[in-house]
Amino acid sequence: MRNPRQFTHPLALGAPEPPIEVPVKPSRMIHFLDASNEKMVSKVPDMLGKTDVLLGNLEDAIPADRKEAAREGLIELAKATHFGDTALWTRVNSLDSPWVLDDLMRLIPQIGGKLEVVMVPKVEGPWDIHYVDRLLAQLEAKAGLKRALLVHAILETALGVSNVEEIAASSPRMQGMSFGPADLAASRRMKTTRVGGGHPAYRVVEDPDPEDQDAPRASYQQDPWHYSIARMVDACNSAGILPYYGPFGDISDDIGCEAQFRSAFLLGCVGAWSLHPRQIEIAKRVFSPDPEEVRFAKKVLEAIPDGRGVHIIDGRMQDDATWKQSKVMVSLAEMLAQRDPELAKAYEL
Repeated sequence: MRNPRQFTHPLALGAPEPPIEVPVKPSRMIHFLDASNEKMVSKVPDMLGKTDVLLGNLEDAIPADRKEAAREGLIELAKATHFGDTALWTRVNSLDSPWVLDDLMRLIPQIGGKLEVVMVPKVEGPWDIHYVDRLLAQLEAKAGLKRALLVHAILETALGVSNVEEIAASSPRMQGMSFGPADLAASRRMKTTRVGGGHPAYRVVEDPDPEDQDAPRASYQQDPWHYSIARMVDACNSAGILPYYGPFGDISDDIGCEAQFRSAFLLGCVGAWSLHPRQIEIAKRVFSPDPEEVRFAKKVLEAIPDGRGVHIIDGRMQDDATWKQSKVMVSLAEMLAQRDPELAKAYEL
């Protein structure tokens, strides 16, 4: 275990100092892009400013014979584009793949100054982050970068869930963590081929009518991901990093996608992945606080400026706990309002 006093020291001579706190900026949607796909790349100019995070994907969904094209396409796109308020991330290949070393050794020297976050798939323990941490420091030093890149882990194996607290606290580079339901389902031997969302076989059923055992009984579909997402949220917040929901695979099911995103938002996630442009608007709608909730939260803060005491506001009891909840809501609304005039108007900010 590293000495805590050395935790924020660079891991390579000449590398930039790791951040003490995670930069918090709008990241309601992380939109995935295959930079080897000309049609996708052609849509990037229209997405800038409308998308919080644009991610160049190099891993799943990129066939082996297009890995290099996706990597070089991302380099070309990054060099030619001014991203403005849209952050540029990348998801590299898994650490046990033959491509990940080339991913990092090509991207960091070429576009390390534009990249903000490196997403690492299938992280199983702090040892995975320690490897990436040291390698990034060496590459940053060699490239002469002045800003340390951040690392984002994907939680998508049973071992990763078991080690989620240690992963979250494994490095000052840790920016956040995303929940990956598809690979996690396979790792757990779950009997589903769905990517996120509920499952018709995962249900609760009401007790039988004691007077009519054969009477129809109400049954409700459940969320099989609730426990793991909540545990990830706790681990992230304990370590001062940001939790995200990952992909919702059924592109045609807007209602199911919004329900999954909303559940994650209520549990504490700050954003989700978007796999199709139509999911960008869903994520924006879900992960931006409701204007009515923001107005009420502002009322609480105005009535209890110091957060002390017990107050009745609109017939509801408010105390220091609800003051803290209101502070979270208003702080998020203020951050979003700075870059979105429509939200600024809706929030009256």
